[in-house]
Amino acid sequence: MSGRSNGGNLGFEKKLWEMAEKLRGHMDAAEYKHVVLGLIFLKYISDSFQDKYEELKARQETDYTDPEDRDEYLAEGIFWVPPEARWELIQANAPQPKIGEIIDKAMEAIERENPSLKGVLPKNYSRPALDKSRLGELVKLVGDISLKASESGVQDPLGRVYEYFLGRFAAAEGKGGGEFYTPQSVVQLLVEMVEPYKGRVYDPCCGAGGMFVQSEKFMEEHGGRLGDIAIYGQESNPTTWRLAKMNLAIRRIEVDLGPHPADTFLNDLHRDLKSDYILANPPFNMKEWGASRLDKDPRWKYGTPPENNANYAWIQHFIYHLAPRGTAGFVMANGSLSTSTKAEFEIRKNILEDDLVECIVALPGQLFYTTQIPVSLWFVTRSKKEDPSRGWRDRSGQTLFIDARRMGRLVDRVHRELTPEEIRQIAGVYHAWKKGSGYEDRPGWWKSADISEIRSHDYVLTPGRYVGVEEKEDDGVPFEEKVAELKARLYEQFDEARKLEAEIKKNLEVLGYGK
Repeated sequence: MSGRSNGGNLGFEKKLWEMAEKLRGHMDAAEYKHVVLGLIFLKYISDSFQDKYEELKARQETDYTDPEDRDEYLAEGIFWVPPEARWELIQANAPQPKIGEIIDKAMEAIERENPSLKGVLPKNYSRPALDKSRLGELVKLVGDISLKASESGVQDPLGRVYEYFLGRFAAAEGKGGGEFYTPQSVVQLLVEMVEPYKGRVYDPCCGAGGMFVQSEKFMEEHGGRLGDIAIYGQESNPTTWRLAKMNLAIRRIEVDLGPHPADTFLNDLHRDLKSDYILANPPFNMKEWGASRLDKDPRWKYGTPPENNANYAWIQHFIYHLAPRGTAGFVMANGSLSTSTKAEFEIRKNILEDDLVECIVALPGQLFYTTQIPVSLWFVTRSKKEDPSRGWRDRSGQTLFIDARRMGRLVDRVHRELTPEEIRQIAGVYHAWKKGSGYEDRPGWWKSADISEIRSHDYVLTPGRYVGVEEKEDDGVPFEEKVAELKARLYEQFDEARKLEAEIKKNLEVLGYGK
């Protein structure tokens, strides 16, 4: 469920999306999203249940196991699916006008039997506005996912489709929606740089949970085990909170999102948490964030954030929740790098003087579905001291600047993504810098600057200020020869311009528009 395409996978997912879109009719993408994702979730937990059911049934005669024993499923982290919620029943009733009522009852039964899903699943499939014939066709489409996936050789098909659809719905909703979704290439870059191998991972504005999914995948790919990281999150939007719960349940990722949706600033559900890793994409430039109700908050160690912009409230919230050697990687609007308003300037200056900013990466535009404003990644740590256990050298008083604005490829007319090679390159530069081996400044691309240089730039953190201009390869032609060649070419163009001018005048005279 990493979102990385590999040949047939992309075609498989795209084909399913196109088929699902044909069934949408006049329904808004924001509303249709819950119809589709709810069905995919229901199919997923029913499939997981059915696999275990068949296993228990096969052992029934020898081990005296009961395939209807609820505890057999809960012991392995599999949701118990009561008979009225099993996909076989839903699929059989797909052509019936009452299919909406059957799905609603299935969702209610699953929530009743699995307390962790209470209040999470969509339960309005019976509403009159939802075309039941289209719903029945959608049930059939979702029911065929595993079959179609096996034809394409896709692993974890329902998880892959769920994540792919999240991204497509974010694109379909455009600026009016999609805040729940951080583009996959941005998530992958954050995770590759922060490397959450083991410990506590926290995202106080977690959206649909993409940071957590990618963190678990990264950990597993590098030899870790499910459960090596403890995950904590918070989300204020009730609809998005439910999406996250479903997204993480599909991956069997245990996460503490708190008992309910809540505003991170006004009701910090993990107040005492100190995290080893923070990964986040907070809302950009929030204006009404409750500043007046948080006067003298302990999180504002470096200064009180302004009422009309929450960027530096988020940054200080991340710092507050970092463990002594913790690292935070997060997305910020570029304005936060150079804003000169008194409050924000003072906070940025104080954070830099306390030696917390480890790396800044300027990203290319057009990466996000919700905004076209340019953004950057910040990496903040409580300690740049040497860490022999990880092979890190002492980087006290230094900050790495990476200008990646020229990277990325267009995936359609308006959206761009970082390629896997570019993600590896950026993360590789950062890790080489931290280890002190194999790192060299590259003009135009990356530069390690000390605090005195940052002071000379008035604490502005825009990478372009530091990396300079890319060096052009010397072609071996002497400067005098180049000037002579350019001069000759310029005179040739002057001659061409005079000839063209004369030709135009001649044609005008023929047409009777001469002097």
